[in-house]
Amino acid sequence: MHDDLPNIVPELLDLPDLGKLGLPQQPQHPPRILLLYGSNRERSYSRLLTEEAARLLQRLGAEARIFDPSGLPLPDDAPEDHPKVRELRELVLWSEGQVWCSPERHGAMSAVLKAQIDWIPLSMGAIRPSQGKTLALMQVCGGSQSFNAVNQMRVLGRWMRMFTIPNQSSMAKAFLEFDEAGRMKPSAYYDRVVDVMEELVKFTLLLRGRADYLVDRYSERKESAEDLSRRVNQNSI
Repeated sequence: MHDDLPNIVPELLDLPDLGKLGLPQQPQHPPRILLLYGSNRERSYSRLLTEEAARLLQRLGAEARIFDPSGLPLPDDAPEDHPKVRELRELVLWSEGQVWCSPERHGAMSAVLKAQIDWIPLSMGAIRPSQGKTLALMQVCGGSQSFNAVNQMRVLGRWMRMFTIPNQSSMAKAFLEFDEAGRMKPSAYYDRVVDVMEELVKFTLLLRGRADYLVDRYSERKESAEDLSRRVNQNSI
C-alpha cells in the first residue's frame, strides 16, 4: 500500500496507458487538472473530497491544483482584476481538465461553487477559457444520496462547452466518510471516486490536441467569414 493512498490496491489502479489510447508514448506534460469545491466551512466535506481526488490524480500522473474559494467576491461585486478572480481565471486557462465538487444545498449546487463558475467567462477576447476542457463532477450529501447537484453541474458544464465525462460521484452522509484527520475512509464511495479520476485522466489525455477541432462549429466559421467580408468591404470604400 502507498502511505498517501492507503485505501487503494496499487496493482489494480489503472494508470493511463498511452498505447491503449492510441497516443504517442511520450506525453508533452502531465495532464493539468484544476479542482474546485463548493464550501468555505472549516471542515468542508466537499474540500476534503476534493483533496482526496487531487491525491488520486497525482498518483495517476496528473498535475492537480486546488482553488481556494475563500475571499472570492460575488459575481459582479468586484472588478475583474480582483486578485482572487485573476487567480481563478489564470488557473482555468492553465487547466486541461477540471473537477467540480459541491455540497448539495436546498436540492442544488452551492452558491460558493456557482460563484466560481460565474466568474469564468465564456470568452476572453479570442480565448474561450472553458471550451474543450474535460470535466468530472462530484457532490457530497448531508443525508441520503442524491444526484441533484451533479445533474445541475452537468447542465452547467455543457453550457460552459466542456466535455463532461460519463462517470460521476455522489456521497451520502459525507460526515461519516472521513476520519478525524480528514482522510476518506475505505468504502464503495471511495472506489467510485477512484473510478471517476481514472476516467478523467484518460479522457483528458485522449482529447489533448484534438479539442479545438472537435468544437469547431459551422455557425461560428460562417459568422467569422461574414465578419471578414464586412471588414474587407469597409476597407475598400
